[in-house]
Amino acid sequence: MAETPILHDVYDRIRVIELAWIPMPDGRRLAARLWLPRDVEAKPVPAILEYIPYRRRDGTRPRDDEKQAWFAANGYACARVDITGSGDSDGLLRDEYVKQEQDDACEIIAWLAAQPWCSGSVGMIGISWGGFNGLQAAFRQPPALKAIVTVCSTVDRYADDVHFMGGCLLSDNNDWGGAFFSVAGVPPDPAMVGADWKQRWLERLEILQPFPAIWLQHQRRDAFWRHGSVCEDYGKLTCAILAVGGWADGYTAAIFRLVENLKRPDVKGIAGPWGHLYGHKGIPGPAIGFLGECKRFWDRWLKGIDNGADKDPTLRLWLQDDVPPRSHYDERPGRWIALEGWPSTGVERMRWSLNADGLAPRAGTKAALAICSPQTTGIAGGEWCPYGLGKVAPELPLDQRLDDGGSLLFVSAPLDRQYLLVGDPVAHLDVAVDKPVAFVAVVLSDVAPDGAATKVTYGLLNLTHRESHAEPTALELGKRYRVTVRLNEIAHAFAPGHRIRVAISTCYFPLAWPSPEPVTLTLFAGDSALELPFLLEGAQRVVKPFGPAEYARPRPVKALRGGSDVRELVRDLVSNRTAMHIDRDDGTVRLDDIGTEVSYRKQRDISVVEGDPLSKREVVATTHRFHRADWDARLDTKIVMTCDRTHFILHSDVDAYADGSRIFSRSFHHRIERDHL
Repeated sequence: MAETPILHDVYDRIRVIELAWIPMPDGRRLAARLWLPRDVEAKPVPAILEYIPYRRRDGTRPRDDEKQAWFAANGYACARVDITGSGDSDGLLRDEYVKQEQDDACEIIAWLAAQPWCSGSVGMIGISWGGFNGLQAAFRQPPALKAIVTVCSTVDRYADDVHFMGGCLLSDNNDWGGAFFSVAGVPPDPAMVGADWKQRWLERLEILQPFPAIWLQHQRRDAFWRHGSVCEDYGKLTCAILAVGGWADGYTAAIFRLVENLKRPDVKGIAGPWGHLYGHKGIPGPAIGFLGECKRFWDRWLKGIDNGADKDPTLRLWLQDDVPPRSHYDERPGRWIALEGWPSTGVERMRWSLNADGLAPRAGTKAALAICSPQTTGIAGGEWCPYGLGKVAPELPLDQRLDDGGSLLFVSAPLDRQYLLVGDPVAHLDVAVDKPVAFVAVVLSDVAPDGAATKVTYGLLNLTHRESHAEPTALELGKRYRVTVRLNEIAHAFAPGHRIRVAISTCYFPLAWPSPEPVTLTLFAGDSALELPFLLEGAQRVVKPFGPAEYARPRPVKALRGGSDVRELVRDLVSNRTAMHIDRDDGTVRLDDIGTEVSYRKQRDISVVEGDPLSKREVVATTHRFHRADWDARLDTKIVMTCDRTHFILHSDVDAYADGSRIFSRSFHHRIERDHL
């Protein structure tokens, strides 16, 4: 049973500044919202920055109040700043994580440190985009930045972000690109910027581009992706870092990569059972006192309080128990464990062989096993990154038996004891294929005695990237290759009597874009293996319990129109086309303290015809509306992506409306050559 979070009424102890302009050297001003302790002029405190493009005024406002107001009531000055060209900030937003964004971050940090209410020390916090640019700002080493909390982020923009996985093109590239198409195109608030808001909006729209078309011009790991990837030089990350994420999220690798490469007492990691959410609102639960953990971390590294945070375990991980497969969990049973360092001496990597007669700790029967997966293999896989779990969206994997018929299966004997899997399994495969471009999906599942199969973790590899993401090479037909597929990190307990199962396929719909031709892959069983990181008995430290989830009570928000989440899979038996339809409707809410009504809807359709990978089609359409008595603005966007054997094809549209009249319309057409995809 989930614990009820503790909500605090804090506004009698703090003051909120709705709009503060932060000047940039070139004359631009960035819009900030500030939360300050009431006595801050007499007793300056460290400042905490969150720096994202999601509209501090009417986008993330309730979330910001929960978090920043709590921090302010507990001794920190907080600033939530709109990135240039977003929200109410001046300038133009041309892409994610550009150099100007990082330059501006350094200027913001210097401005915060110089304020009379700041002690001169600055921290950062952020989830997703804000987690990314916290690391990127730290990489730049601005003098005042002493400690960051990075949540659901990455150290490698190519290998571990929404665009590619193992060199395979993710459907999330178009999904997020379609959402960002809207984020970058919505207007500033006239109550903040004045009567010329419409002209500012038109300036944004004039430079707006469908972002997937930009990203698809970089299908290999080139300088475009190396920029902003802090793994290029971990030595530049000299400030304290608390890295946090969840097993249900798409971003867990950064936690392990940071503690592995920095090995300092001021670098810690926490991985809970959650999706793409802050830990104090974590779903699946249990949620934790995440804000209290941030305060403890900043008290040590921004205020110099010797509270023992430097002696906390390097990694605190939620070890998940087995559960029946479901598309949503309110809670994941399990327990917290702690490890010192990564790789951990308490984890033994055991090699289990993929034999013709099953998965076993030793090599066995050899055979050449072939598979040509149906295009819809992967429908039970769940989302690459579950963004909507806070609304009980059914985004998690289904029973993996739905994908069995399209996969090679390797199943262990019933386990004679509990096995605790902690870390990243690695598949070492001996394979051959009959096409020059192909990929392989490897899924690890927990099979219960009744046969139900719960997905534990998985990995993808574009086989043309087997040696390098920077220099892919086509496959020779029929040639045997030894390839390595890294699966995502996880902590999972396999119970006695359960079985460990590996499924290998050549398609993973709708998560990954298919190869241009149906592929038959031959796997040489007995010469292939899975490396499993098992926790040794007694290896983990005792974990001090986290405090209960708590945060500030947000300002009133009134629901004017209820929202909904629709996720359905439809098979047309005439055309043989399978379609995944996702409709996220956030309804309409009124932010009572500013009187603004906000509506948002995103529809996503992904489909493919069986046997024809060139029939793959993705559509992402959004509608974003803002309304007050003195203001009415709406933005509609749509991106349709298809392909042929040699190119990706994108048709995109944007339409903007003010007071019900269309003031801007543009269509884009892109044809981008496929590069080993």
